[in-house]
Amino acid sequence: MITKINSLCGQRIKPIIFNYCAWSAISRLTYLCFVIDVHQPMRLNRAFPYERVKRMAEGASLMDRYLDDKLDQELFNDFSRECYDPTFNALLEMIDSTKDSEKPFKVSLCLSGLFIEQARRYDPQLIEILKKLVATKYVEILGGSYYHSLASIYPGGIIEFIEQIKQHQDLMKNLFEAEPKVFENTDLIYNNSVAKAIERVGYEGVITEGVFDILEGNLPTHVYSSPGDKGLKILFRHNNLSDDISLRFSMNTWREFPLTAEKYCGWLSATLGDALLVILKIEAFGKHHPKSTGIFDFLRQLPMEIAKKDQLKWGTPTELIRNLQSSGIIVVPEVRTISWMDGKDTSPWLENSMQRISFDRIVSLGPYIKKINDVGITKIWRLLQQSDHLLFMSDRSDKEKMGRHGHYSTPAEAFAVFNAVYTDFEGKVATIVQRIRRSKSSQSSLPKPFSS
Repeated sequence: MITKINSLCGQRIKPIIFNYCAWSAISRLTYLCFVIDVHQPMRLNRAFPYERVKRMAEGASLMDRYLDDKLDQELFNDFSRECYDPTFNALLEMIDSTKDSEKPFKVSLCLSGLFIEQARRYDPQLIEILKKLVATKYVEILGGSYYHSLASIYPGGIIEFIEQIKQHQDLMKNLFEAEPKVFENTDLIYNNSVAKAIERVGYEGVITEGVFDILEGNLPTHVYSSPGDKGLKILFRHNNLSDDISLRFSMNTWREFPLTAEKYCGWLSATLGDALLVILKIEAFGKHHPKSTGIFDFLRQLPMEIAKKDQLKWGTPTELIRNLQSSGIIVVPEVRTISWMDGKDTSPWLENSMQRISFDRIVSLGPYIKKINDVGITKIWRLLQQSDHLLFMSDRSDKEKMGRHGHYSTPAEAFAVFNAVYTDFEGKVATIVQRIRRSKSSQSSLPKPFSS
């Protein structure tokens, strides 16, 4: 009963239970795992429907026609100045100041391939900071989907999903000499099929959202396993404690405002379990909560406050899955696929007709892309798979809370631009496939070589 109440209440534990929770937490060590998700979409060119002929006449490539490089650079530089650079440098300072202590600060990063591509292009010094972070050995690089796509939920799309995972693995190995052991899917999308695919690629664990219905009353602060003979280790995000920072930190109408590092670490230490995951999008630092709110001061003070809590210890996802025993098997069928988005499912991308039409078109083009087998064509198709494109089409009233920084005036405009670009791309794909078929047909009609 205590377990279920604590899970429902999150960190706001009722006074009648608090003493027991605090005493129970002291009786065992809890690993605190701090994970930051870093992704920056590559945006479609809003002017494409009007500039198509002009750009073709100028000899622009498909990439230049479809994508808005100028806007991407402007937004990336803005994020770099306000968010990426100060956050990465703060993390480096936190590691340097605690590496010789009994509780060195540790952090895990999930970096999308598209973020890395843009960092290399627009702000290479970010790559150097990331390399310094990884070199400290206190940063774990997580696996992910290179294109931050929805490939994991494509009908029959397991091969495409695995190919994007491997592309991300290769990038992390080549850039950071890192071989990720724990996987974080796009916005924590997860089901049993995702687990099987990840296991096939060689991952030991996966991170997803601590959805109460899926956990069936169990705490999200333990390690679990997926179904199967071996079973993939599953780590669950603690949504209340994560959202206290990402959503509520600067909300002056929140009854816990202002949130201090001391208060927050008190909540952490009073939470039952041995695997506590706080997972945030990097936008929380400097964008959702500007520097003036004190968010970076809060971040830097966390290691000092954690050092005061005997029962808390920083850990990485790999340390958690290797040092802690599974508390049971968690079953997540495809019809109950979960994510960390509002609704805790896939509806933010697939709820309205604009989103479903676009999703179906992406999936249906797959066999033709494989038939062409061209690196450039495949790259464009995968860029069109970014989950952000469908999220920009969401017409929910809380879209701003759910989505990233869209550049469209309305969801209908997002759909119209995607539709124009995708229709043009489909035409190019169809032309190439027809050419391949004609070539094969002409070759098969040639006289066969004489053979004795």
